[in-house]
Amino acid sequence: MFYKKSSFTIILLFILLVGCAGVPVRPALKEDVSIPSGKIEGNQFNGIRYPFKVSVPPNWKMTTEFPDFLEELGYDKPSPTDKEQTELYAYNPETKSNINFDFTPAGRYTTFDQKNIEWLVTAATDSLKSEIEKDYGTGVKIEVAPTEPISLKGVQFAAKKSATYTAKGVKREQGWIYGFTEPYQIFILYTILDKEGTTDRQDMKKILDSFEVIPKK
Repeated sequence: MFYKKSSFTIILLFILLVGCAGVPVRPALKEDVSIPSGKIEGNQFNGIRYPFKVSVPPNWKMTTEFPDFLEELGYDKPSPTDKEQTELYAYNPETKSNINFDFTPAGRYTTFDQKNIEWLVTAATDSLKSEIEKDYGTGVKIEVAPTEPISLKGVQFAAKKSATYTAKGVKREQGWIYGFTEPYQIFILYTILDKEGTTDRQDMKKILDSFEVIPKK
């Protein structure tokens, strides 16, 4: 399904054409997956490969390894040989609501601003809708929320988009956030499975509020 950053990456090729400087704006960087993603201590994650931190509520779990249940929700399991790896997965083991954090270096020539970030987030909508209909049928009613800027600590530009639909009797909100802070692109994908008596929606806000990119010294 859509639930990887691949849709964003494909659309980003267009931005590379319209958002490029004539000269390099940053050094060439590559992700080094031999560096550990980070360290989990209790409900706090501190990044090592990339400089960010985030915390989750006590009833949530965090892992740097792909949780198998995500395949049932439409995520593609990454290969150990992939040149880029998702840095962190966080989830509620009871409801399977989840949020994933993925960083990748920006290209040498690519420039960013809030307008392009919001355009990219919006452009990914059709891909998501197509994948939902492919998995659950064209009769699925999909409600798409407006694109909105989102404030994340330590992040220069970021925007959020979400779609709500019901699959297998469970209402779901699928959200995607794309951000940039020099020199990193940030992909945050989340799924909220609305189940009676849970606080996952409030928990997701707390997680995003705790997220912070720490400038390297």
